Amino acid sequence: MSKQYYKPEDLKKFGSIGKYQQPMAEKFFAWYGEVFKEGALTEKEKDLIALAVAHVVQCPYCIDAYTTNCVKNGYSEEQMMEAVHVGAAIKGGATLAHSVQMMNKIDEISF
Repeated sequence: MSKQYYKPEDLKKFGSIGKYQQPMAEKFFAWYGEVFKEGALTEKEKDLIALAVAHVVQCPYCIDAYTTNCVKNGYSEEQMMEAVHVGAAIKGGATLAHSVQMMNKIDEISF
């Protein structure tokens, strides 16, 4: 029997994250709800952004939830995968951009 660290059924427990700190959870959920409301971006657009970010931060629960939302919103597999590639490109680019710090340090310590 193989064990998984992330259990899909745990996603349903997200609402109980306030078990040990209810006031903070209430503030989080209020803010989270506001973030995902229609604004300058539609709720549908925010779900696609969330899907890409979920992959970048590697949250399996978020990937599950926002994949479901994006499918329900009518996004195609191609659109969803393209969003994931955008997130991956930004993450890769940010990693490479930080190499400037390494190059600066090499220049500083090289004799």
